[in-house]
Amino acid sequence: MGKNTEIKFVGQPIFKQVINLIEGINITSLVKKHNADYYYKAYKAKTQLITVLFGIFSRCDSMTEICEGLRAMSGKLNLLGLEKAPAKSTACDGMRNRDSKFFEDVYFRLVRHYQSFLSDSRTFGLTFKEVLLIDSTTIRLFSDLLKGVGRNPKNDGKKKGGLKVHMLIDAVQSVGRFIKITEAKVHDKNFLKELDLISYSMVVFDRAYNYYHQFAQWTSKSVFFVTRIKKNAVYTVVETTREHKKEKGKAMVLREEIIEIEYSPEDENGKKQKKQKQKLRLKKVCYQDEQNRYFEFITNSMESTAEEVAFLYKKRWGIELLFKKMKQNFQLHYFYGENENAIRTQVWCTLIAQLLMTVIQKMAQTKKAFSVVASLVRMHLISLLDVFELLRSTKREYLKKTEFTASSLQTKLAF
Repeated sequence: MGKNTEIKFVGQPIFKQVINLIEGINITSLVKKHNADYYYKAYKAKTQLITVLFGIFSRCDSMTEICEGLRAMSGKLNLLGLEKAPAKSTACDGMRNRDSKFFEDVYFRLVRHYQSFLSDSRTFGLTFKEVLLIDSTTIRLFSDLLKGVGRNPKNDGKKKGGLKVHMLIDAVQSVGRFIKITEAKVHDKNFLKELDLISYSMVVFDRAYNYYHQFAQWTSKSVFFVTRIKKNAVYTVVETTREHKKEKGKAMVLREEIIEIEYSPEDENGKKQKKQKQKLRLKKVCYQDEQNRYFEFITNSMESTAEEVAFLYKKRWGIELLFKKMKQNFQLHYFYGENENAIRTQVWCTLIAQLLMTVIQKMAQTKKAFSVVASLVRMHLISLLDVFELLRSTKREYLKKTEFTASSLQTKLAF
């Protein structure tokens, strides 16, 4: 048999090619901002970031697996961007003590750096400056650190601890623009208070976020929303503007109404003023989809048609897919530390990993699904293959490449 010349090798492992994407931001400035290296002589903040990302990409179940896996690759660590494998005790100390705010800042700095690259030219035919999606996902833990996941167990059983990741994303992107991690017991609507939205933007969320006082404040600032109305909502119908009979198997607007909802405003401390009732006027849309499922939406955008309201809410599934990607393709079933800071650090590093995979997927211009991209990177994490050719190629073997230079990567990043 002749020599195989159909394999394309490069001078860096796939893991290092992915990590190179972080070089687009100034991590040194973030280290100084958070004083992240103050207590560490050898185990620097960037080293911890690379170590944890290695565990996430390779789906290690514990810090022991990460450290032992790196130790076994002692001859290749320089190719991975590490001088040596960290000791387990040192790595665990970093997870426990180094402030997770550093990793949070790394994530958002990367989001801003790649924002224009990840955005596309799709428009919704609407008159809003931006369309934003809001949702949350719960990560369950057998821990007393973060409280309140699920129902109270019978027979005095122990309730699972956990955290909740609240996320705001742009409808034309697949990464979080604003994220807040809280205990799972924190109500979803509290997240809305944290948002700083520009006028003439549209936010879409499910009915768990129904918060009429916040809706009234948004209306006064020309910030619009679409959500589903709660089943027990009390309102008065002011006017019925449209009404149609049901047609089986047809997506259609059944009824469009102008309604008024009475609510109690809140003072500066968030306390309800129950004696000072106010009214909020909204549009209510009753809609049936192709599968004959019935929905009732409310919005403060009186200019939007009923069809646009239903279309906007359908876009909310984009954030559900984002959470599905995060939970199915990255390690969030086992945690590398036992305290709250370690858990938050791992969640932020998981979000960083997801962002890097999204950038890689788009740079490669591949038709492969995100799950396939994540699996290929995991299986070939330390292989000397060109990650873009790996993701683009549909052949069984990869073409030979004579050299790999840093300038080639910079060319791919020129957007």
